[in-house]
Amino acid sequence: MIRSLDGISPRIHPTAFVSEAAYVIGDVEIGEGSSIWPGAVVRADMGKIKIGRQTCVQDNSTVHGDDDVEIGDNVVIGHNVLCHARTVGNRVVIGNGAAVNDGVIIGDDSLIASGTVIVDNVEIPARSLVVGVPGKVRGEIRERHLERMKWYSDVYIEKTERYKRQGNLESKRID
Repeated sequence: MIRSLDGISPRIHPTAFVSEAAYVIGDVEIGEGSSIWPGAVVRADMGKIKIGRQTCVQDNSTVHGDDDVEIGDNVVIGHNVLCHARTVGNRVVIGNGAAVNDGVIIGDDSLIASGTVIVDNVEIPARSLVVGVPGKVRGEIRERHLERMKWYSDVYIEKTERYKRQGNLESKRID
C-alpha cells in the first residue's frame, strides 16, 4: 500500500518495485531499480526518507527515523531489519534481523552482520565489518566480503526486474 500523509505522497521511480503487501507512507523517495518487498514498512512521518538506486528493503523490514533518513545506492537491507539510521552509505549490507538505531551513520562498503544491534548515534567508518550486541567494528571489509555483498545486491536487482515484468496483481483481473 502506498499512502500520502499530510498531503505528501511517496515518489517512486517507475523502474522501482514496491510489493502490494508493503506499506510506504509520507515523504518517501525510492530510486531507480530499487525494491520494497512484502511486509516491509517505509514510514516517513518524522522526516524524509530517501532510498537510492538499486537498493532493496527485504521482507518484514522497517525503515523509519526520528529525523531524515538517507539510504544510498546498491544497499541490501535484509529480512526483518529495523533501520532507524540517519545515513546508510553506498553498497552496504545490513544482515537479517539487525537493528540499527537512531542517528547511526554507516560508511560505504560496510557489512552489518545478521542479528547485530547498533546503538544510537554511532558512526561506522567505511569498509567496516560490524558484529554483535551491541555492534562493534570487528575488522575491515576484505575483497571476498565485497564480492559476496555485490552478489547479494545483484540478486535483488535481478529479482526487481523479474517482478516488474510480472506487473502488479492488484491491477490484473483474476478469474
